[in-house]
Formats: sequence, structure tokens, C-alpha cells
Amino acid sequence: MLQFTRWKTIATLAVCLLGLLLCIPNFLSKERFDALPVIAKHKFGLGLDLRGGAHLLTTMDLDELRKDWLGNIQDEVRKRLREAKIVFTPPGIQNGAVNVRFPKPEDTEAGLKALQPMAQSAGNALTGATGRDLDIKQAGPDFLTITPTEPALNERATQAIGAAIEIIRKRLDPDGTKEVAVQRQGRDRILVQQPGVETEKELEAIRNTLRQAAKMTFHLVHPTMTAEEAKQTRVPSGYMLVPATDRGPAEELIETRPVLTGEQLKSANPGFDSQTNQPIIQFSFNSTGARIFGKISSENIGRRFAIVLDGKVISAPVFRSAILGGSGEISGSFTVEEVNRLSTLLQSGSLPAKLTIVEERVVGASLGADSIEQGKRAGMIGLIGVAAFMIFAYGLFGVFAVIGAALHVVLVLALMSLLGSTMTLPGIAGVVLTIGMAVDANVLIYERIREELRNGKTPLSAIDAGFARAYATIIDSQLTTFIAGLLMFALGSGPVKGFAVTLTLGIITTVFTAFTVTRMLASWWVQAQDRRMVPAPL
Repeated sequence: MLQFTRWKTIATLAVCLLGLLLCIPNFLSKERFDALPVIAKHKFGLGLDLRGGAHLLTTMDLDELRKDWLGNIQDEVRKRLREAKIVFTPPGIQNGAVNVRFPKPEDTEAGLKALQPMAQSAGNALTGATGRDLDIKQAGPDFLTITPTEPALNERATQAIGAAIEIIRKRLDPDGTKEVAVQRQGRDRILVQQPGVETEKELEAIRNTLRQAAKMTFHLVHPTMTAEEAKQTRVPSGYMLVPATDRGPAEELIETRPVLTGEQLKSANPGFDSQTNQPIIQFSFNSTGARIFGKISSENIGRRFAIVLDGKVISAPVFRSAILGGSGEISGSFTVEEVNRLSTLLQSGSLPAKLTIVEERVVGASLGADSIEQGKRAGMIGLIGVAAFMIFAYGLFGVFAVIGAALHVVLVLALMSLLGSTMTLPGIAGVVLTIGMAVDANVLIYERIREELRNGKTPLSAIDAGFARAYATIIDSQLTTFIAGLLMFALGSGPVKGFAVTLTLGIITTVFTAFTVTRMLASWWVQAQDRRMVPAPL
């Protein structure tokens, strides 16, 4: 157990040196940090409670949510009545309801029977059913009305706000390490707080991210008529004119009904064209979307295919051959920044409805420099107190434990820098806590060594047995805490997540320092002794 090969020693020292190099940039001034090479610019950020940042309050357009639902109801009414082979006039939307008329009044009752299954229970398993989501009734001898109920609208608003919160969080913090706070306020408002935002450019980027719905649809372009020709004559039935970006024609004439939507997207990642080296977006569909995409591309070789984002055509490539793999590329002379932003928007999904920013400001740190200094002071006092106890209790091996604890702190900060995590005040508390946890592992090892010495073993055998037999106990105890930390990170938010980050990273570095660094130091000490019996070190 104490035998350390040369490659293990080199690897351990390399990890410690790398951790130190990654940790140092966090303590440099801005001028010195900016002077570092790009490869060395790794630094953890400070949370809103320590550094301040952007504070934006948004409101969701619930009228748009209601309008979208009425549009879906309208499509479902057409589908069901056609399947029932009932003659009807095109359903319309008026006064918050879908109205459908029947040329033959005697068909009204049959239409009501065909549409009744559309109504479902409102509510959920936790709150209980609160009635039906649709009120379907005969409002005249020859027409029906389908009206969404208020409980169902409230339930949809709640679901939409919840979905929007997760989408915003994925857009602003795709890795979950920046401590972006996204919370619901009231019936239709969402509060967004992002730490470290100082410039107008950074604030504008957040505004654009919140405002863009990122609703993507895929449409076939008219095979023969151009947008200009349609404007001079008339737009054919089943088609519509849609504005395009400034990279091509001003408008495109596309089919009104999309053949695919962004809901079928499985992934969207930035990339570069292998021939032109231009930035592109590489996307792929799920199984359903891939099957539809393959069928559409097979049947429309030579025809253009418009990709529409938030009502604008961003690309309209031509099907050169059947695309059966369910993947494709979006190109259009994008910049790298545009490709990264669009990929993040598409990957996170589209917002259920439009968000409007009603309040925004850049806030200062609620806790600020005093709390940072107090956190540093608490960490130093904790480290000094632990060091004094360990040296007093275990002598030279206590020094080894202190060195391991110091490296533990360095490695935690290094990992946070490498991951781009955000340090919050609860995160500082987590670092201080893991200092004690790191030393606790050494205490278990050293007490095991003392027990082996009392049983009559030689110092060398006792040290070897202490590290070997304490290993399983420490791993079990650290593993349970690690699982708890992962759950806090996955399910928590804000301060809870900040604490979970340092806790889980601290457990990883604790195991490394206790069983690798401290054991390596013990191995060096043993090798420096004579091969004869030596006094017990503990």
C-alpha cells in the first residue's frame, strides 16, 4: 500500500501542480489576468450575493398562450369532424372561443358527439381534478362553441411558466455552474438574476436571450412561384409570405402548414463547414422527426426547404438527395457568436409564449466585499485551527494531513475554475466544511494506525495496514455525502446549488488528498528511514 511507483509519484505531483496553476489566476489583478495566455484564463465567478449582477423582471403574454391553444383547438375540430365525415364550415375564433357551424342543422348533434371527447379533466394528481378543460356546447340550432375553462387556462399558465423557467435557465446557464437565479413571481412573472453582469453589452445579450421565443418550424418553399411573383398577382392558397434575414431574398413564399417543428429536434450544436470553414449549426431530429424528414426529402429532391425561426426564414437550402439519417445543417454566413447563440436557443427549446421585460437594473452585491473577507477569514481560521489540532495530536503525520488539507482547498478552487463555476457565500461555507471532512479522513487513517500499533505490529506494517483498512470505511462515508450533494445540485437552486457544487467537488479532492497525497508523503518518510525498526510516528 505504501509502495509508490515513479509514474504514480509523477502523476500525483503533476495533478497538484496543475491545480495550483489553475487556482492562481483567481487571485491575480484584472490587468495581470488579461495578460495571461488564453489557455490559462480559467477563473471561477462570484455569485450575485458577492459580486452583484443583472436583475430582470419579465412577464409572460398569457393572451398569446390562450391564442395558441385556441389555434390548436381549431385544428383539432377540423380533424375530428373530417374523420366523422360531417359537413361543416371552417371553424373561427371569436370572443375567446372556437365556433363551428353546420350547413345542415341536423348534423349539429352529431358534431357535438364527435367533439365531446376533446374535453379532458383539468388539474393534476396533486391538486385534484377541477372540472373539464373545455366547455363544448350547442349555442344555436346550427353551430357549436368550444371554450377553454378558466381553471384549465390557469393550469396551462402554471405549466407554461414552469417550462419557461427551465428554458431560461438552460439558455443562460447551460452547464448549471453560473448560479443564475430564475424564479416565478405572481401569476405571470419570472424574475431573472445573473451574477457578474457589469456592462451594457452583457445586459443586452441577456435581453435578447429572454425576448427570443426560438420557435423553429420547417416549411416547403413554393416549387415554381417566387415571393415577388406572388406579391404582383396573389398568394396561392395554402401558402404565405414570410420575411427572410438580410442574407438572401427579402421574403420567401412557403407552405402555411409546417412539415416539422422544433419539438422534433433532438440536438443543435455549433460547427464548421468542412468545405468553406464557415460557422454552421448542425442539428438532428428524434426518431419521429427523422422519419418525417427522410420522407419529405425523398419526395422533394430539387425543391427548397425553408427553416423558419420566430417568423423569419434563416435558411432555405435545396434537397439535393434523400436525407435518411435525420440530421442536417443550417448555414447562412453566420458569425461564430450567432451560431453559438442560436445553437443554445434551439437546444434549450422554444418559450411557450412571449416574455416582456417590465423591470431591469444592475444590482450591487447584497453581501459584498465584507462577506468575502469574512469568508476568507473563516477559512483561514478553520485551516489554522485544524492544523494546530492535527500537529498536536499526530505530530509529523499531522503535518502531512495539513499539507493534504491545503492542497484540498487548492484543488477545489482549481476544479471550480476549470468548470467555470460560481462561488457564492454558501459555496464558501461548503469549502470550509470540506476542510474538516478532508482532515476527518486522515483522522480515521491515523487512529487505525494507532490501533495496529497497539496490537503489536511494527510501525511500517501498522502504517501500511492503516491506509489499507481505513480505505473502505472512508469511501462509504464519502459516497453517501457525495450522493446527497448530487441530489442537492440536481434538485436545488440558488444558494443550495452553490453549496452543493463545493461539497461534491470537495469530496472528490478529499479522497485524492487523503489516499494519494498523504500516502505519498508517508511513503517518502518511510523510505527516508533506515530499514531497521524505528519508533512509532504517532
